[in-house]
Amino acid sequence: MLRKQITLVLLVALIAFAGCTKNDQANAAPAAKITVTFAGTEGAASTQSMMMQSVADVLNADGRFDAKVLVAGALSGDTNALVTQAKMGVPLVVPSDPGRLSSQFNIPDMGILMAPYILTDPAVLEKLPDTELFKTWSSQLEKEGLYLIADMYNGFRNFYTTRKVVHVEDLAGMRIRGFGNAIGNGLAKYLGFANIAIGFGEVFPAIQQKTLDGTEVQVSAAAPNSFWEVTPYIAITKHFMLQTAFVCSTRLLDGMDESARNFFLTTIRQKAVEYGKKGQEMEDGYYQQMVDGGCEITEVDIKEFQDAVQPLYDNNELGFSPNLKENLFKQLGL
Repeated sequence: MLRKQITLVLLVALIAFAGCTKNDQANAAPAAKITVTFAGTEGAASTQSMMMQSVADVLNADGRFDAKVLVAGALSGDTNALVTQAKMGVPLVVPSDPGRLSSQFNIPDMGILMAPYILTDPAVLEKLPDTELFKTWSSQLEKEGLYLIADMYNGFRNFYTTRKVVHVEDLAGMRIRGFGNAIGNGLAKYLGFANIAIGFGEVFPAIQQKTLDGTEVQVSAAAPNSFWEVTPYIAITKHFMLQTAFVCSTRLLDGMDESARNFFLTTIRQKAVEYGKKGQEMEDGYYQQMVDGGCEITEVDIKEFQDAVQPLYDNNELGFSPNLKENLFKQLGL
């Protein structure tokens, strides 16, 4: 009799426990999603912006993230300001570039990735994250509160101007929008133009209003913004191999569990490779858009432009460490 009573009590307790567990599960609040915004300055049709939208789509489909994309300067037209917000802990992923980051956080050697005529083959960027130099620069940025996620090919930069450029001397006296950092100023110094550092969104109207004579930019940004309407000439100088360096706050990553963090980082890195290759494939089409819009493309003697900027390196005006180029090339297997 006693055994039956004990069995009955246990059965009632199990039923009660099961009911409580079911009720607790029903009443439990769903886990908060990880909020992140991808914020850039290029237009929605650029490969950089398309890459960020693709990443956001994958993250949102996963269910653990609430990812948004703001492009064309919707959050800010100043890349450095966006990076600063990320550094302060705002949950942003920001597309900057190695040259900007080098100047903004005083890491001179990192600027070699964007220095004129140093890297000229997009394929090397797949090897870059495995180099000791890249790891060193990443560690330096982490001390600033930023995490360097990936480096994506974003096109060679050329001159888009209101007057035809064939030789270096043709740039003399022109007001050209360029990078407002050491590499941008160094290029301008030795090619003879005035470097005007304004937000990308201001470039089109400035050329239209004749306060600028042109810009140096990649075709994946120029064509989607209809630059053929204001710059009838393109000189294919390929002076910078532009890379998009995606950074986010270390605080954002620290707030993720290991699984979500790995998924987040892996997705961005995979899409950076994918869209870097797509960017290369799309370039011919973009150039054709510019020609169809009325642009004249000039194939210049690139060696003439390389020779013109060589004093920048002979005088070490960018402050690179001794043998930096040789070390970088060795680590890249070049």
